[in-house]
Amino acid sequence: MPKFAANLTMLFNEVDFLERFEKAASAGFEAVEFLFPYDYSAEDLRKRLDDNKLKVVLHNLPAGDWAAGERGIACHPDRVNEFREGVAKAIGYAKTLGVGQLNCLAGKLPAAVSPEQAHKTFVENLRFAAGELKKAGLRLLMEPINTYDIPGFFLNRTEQALAIQKEVGADNLFIQYDIYHAQRMEGELAANIKNHLDKIGHLQLADNPGRNEPGTGEINYAFLFKWIDSVGYKGWIGCEYKPKTTTEAGLGWRAALS
Repeated sequence: MPKFAANLTMLFNEVDFLERFEKAASAGFEAVEFLFPYDYSAEDLRKRLDDNKLKVVLHNLPAGDWAAGERGIACHPDRVNEFREGVAKAIGYAKTLGVGQLNCLAGKLPAAVSPEQAHKTFVENLRFAAGELKKAGLRLLMEPINTYDIPGFFLNRTEQALAIQKEVGADNLFIQYDIYHAQRMEGELAANIKNHLDKIGHLQLADNPGRNEPGTGEINYAFLFKWIDSVGYKGWIGCEYKPKTTTEAGLGWRAALS
């Protein structure tokens, strides 16, 4: 059976973020993930994890001004220094929280930047980040994101990520394969997960349309969960979906589909 981690940015959002750790544990989750920890001290978050016997399996590198609509800066040529500072900050949090992998969001293609410039910057930033994370014993992830939800997002298809992964040439760089984003951009979920399993470091889920919990849309999660087990994926699957009503009301999918 797959192992599910609650994404605390999306789930239990009817309460304050720091209260979501207890909610996740009470709902039976043994692990959590979230977009960013940086609004809180790493020590406070560590205490929440320990108090609720949870492990955190993933968070992102700093990604610019999220509230202003930025979705990453790794492909922005004019913000390389900011990106590098963010890598150091993320590693510091990861050490305290016990996180084994960090995700890098490429960001949206800036208006005055060519795709070629963005590609070069992204590759160089990934190479730098992978090197720094390797020194700390961490894996680096990169995530293709659909361009319906985030128009202009630079990294948006599995094939693009695989080519970049090869170009970077770092043995600790993997793909974060979000089933929802992949379904919207390309489909072929089962085949891509099987064919590229050795390149995938983390899975996330949501159904489509709506980005709600599994079982509310077109993706056959009953089949897909069995498939993921059968091909040998051993990692966590992050539940990064928008609950259709409340989180607790929608959690029946775990028993029904897995």
